[in-house]
Amino acid sequence: MHSSDRTGRVRSIAVSVAGLTQTFGDLTALDDLSFDVRAGELFGIVGPDGSGKTTTLRILAGVLRPTAGDATVVGTSVAHDPEGVKQSIAYMSQRFGLYGDLTVRENIEFYADLYGVPRKVRAKRLERLYAFSQLGQFEKRLAAALSGGMKQKLSLCCALIHEPEVLLLDEPTFGVDPISRRELWLIVHEMVANGMTAIVSTAYLDEAERCDRVAMLSKGKLAALDTPTELQDHLRGRTIAIDSESPRQAMELMRAQPGVRSAAMFGQSLHLTLDVQGREPELRGVLERGGIAVRSMHELEPSLEDVFIDLSTSNDHVN
Repeated sequence: MHSSDRTGRVRSIAVSVAGLTQTFGDLTALDDLSFDVRAGELFGIVGPDGSGKTTTLRILAGVLRPTAGDATVVGTSVAHDPEGVKQSIAYMSQRFGLYGDLTVRENIEFYADLYGVPRKVRAKRLERLYAFSQLGQFEKRLAAALSGGMKQKLSLCCALIHEPEVLLLDEPTFGVDPISRRELWLIVHEMVANGMTAIVSTAYLDEAERCDRVAMLSKGKLAALDTPTELQDHLRGRTIAIDSESPRQAMELMRAQPGVRSAAMFGQSLHLTLDVQGREPELRGVLERGGIAVRSMHELEPSLEDVFIDLSTSNDHVN
């Protein structure tokens, strides 16, 4: 299977998701989810807790069998051959299995043994991973003694030691300090630049802007799928920020106004998504009549977070 990207190049499909549905009792975690991921693509899956991000990655990793539908990973069906899928992937879950009583080097060697990595290629791969992660100087340190960010980098090295075709990362930077977040993303970008396909779930929408394309999930459904730029362009010119003395009261008041598609807090600022242009004076009047002093109101370029809030509060799902 092949697909053309925006440059016109034909790229094969590394992962194809078709009608994935996953239920847990009365809970529907995934609801007829479909999308394709191109080979060599950095693909983001974003959404709030409970949107289906982790469930999707667990199915793609062959850990969870779908209730209905299927997905193929490098041509192998997750529904019919989940063990076969595991030969082509690396899956770094939120609770990746590091061994605290083993050193950095011993953990990586353990996973190399687990994946059957030939000993003749290990030294070169280890050198490369150390260069990416800067963990070489700590190779004799016990994993239990590493910081949170270093543990995540070690987990990523363990996942990459067998050089998989597809890398699945479930919120890899959750709870990690900003410097380690940046370093983890540098490693991922380097692997993708060398031809690996990466699917990364994240709750940080600023991180999603690093991806080639982003799938936005809401309540197990696909709310939108496009490049970060295209997603932001959908709202261009229709987002305004309001700085007021009572932002939460302002939010409740704005949500009741016709033409206001969404209203959400961004720190102490209120962001509105509007159906039409030129309504700022009218909205300012509504706030002031409601006893809310407006310090400033201005148009801004929408972030992915603005896009997601608008999509997740809309009833229209776009595939």
